[in-house]
Amino acid sequence: MNIARQPEPAATPAHMQMLESVKDLARRASIETSTRNLVEIDAYPSLLPQGTDVYVACLPGSPYHHIVSVAKRLRRAGMNPVPHIAARQLADRTVAMAYLAGLRDEADVRRALLIAGDSDAPVGAYDSSAALLESGLLQAHGIRSIGVAGYPEGHRKIPEAALMAALDRKIDYAAAHGLELFMVTQFCFEGQAILDWLARLRARGAVLPVRVGVAGPASIRTLINYGMRCGIGNSIRALGSQAISLTRLIGQHGPEAVVRRIAPRAAELKVAGLHLFSFGGFTQSAQWIDNAAAGRMRLGEPDKADHQAN
Repeated sequence: MNIARQPEPAATPAHMQMLESVKDLARRASIETSTRNLVEIDAYPSLLPQGTDVYVACLPGSPYHHIVSVAKRLRRAGMNPVPHIAARQLADRTVAMAYLAGLRDEADVRRALLIAGDSDAPVGAYDSSAALLESGLLQAHGIRSIGVAGYPEGHRKIPEAALMAALDRKIDYAAAHGLELFMVTQFCFEGQAILDWLARLRARGAVLPVRVGVAGPASIRTLINYGMRCGIGNSIRALGSQAISLTRLIGQHGPEAVVRRIAPRAAELKVAGLHLFSFGGFTQSAQWIDNAAAGRMRLGEPDKADHQAN
């Protein structure tokens, strides 16, 4: 016996407005790659608009010349490479200068994401992203648009007060030296946690653009594994509570619920766009961006938080 499929509920004006906000966020989205196979990049123009910001992740143990090679291939493919620069993984000033010169000369890099890096202790002179920023090396090598990391659920090793003090230090330096500072957040599985953090950030007077990180389509198991490795807090428990039912489904779990939650307040909280972490594969995340930008995303039912906010 065939069971008729239930139609999706008719979209309300509020949902239609939310969908327009989602489309806008997706059209300004960036995406991350960590490819070790440079040939894969040749397919990116068929997946993304020309000039899309493609971030190049700095994996532990990756030589900086590999990141330069990835950035060079991205530039040739018509993408805008945005490499990670991990301060604690730079052995000394000479290595930092060689890395930055390679990014400038071979890939015409003008924007980068500055991070401390995962190592507990620095291997060289730079113990933090702020220390490397204040060295002046980035702008000396043509990088004047600089991203810093944001943590909606906090950092597992750094207190919130210390994170904010470091951010203030970076903001002050960027303002004094005419740099364009922006922020890219760690991914999070609860939209409300992101909204609350953004509200606190704006209440402190920080006006820098923020790209909200979300996990691209992937299996629940993959998302939980990455969440645990990256120190994601309360929201991973919310995701885990869905695992029993969702893992029985064919397909992948995407960021729709998170994006639906933040979209209505994106303009108010100065969200510059989304940033997709492509844990389930670059192609899947790029396709998600394309679908969301075109409005091909199921609205679904509002979650409990949506009802409580209205």
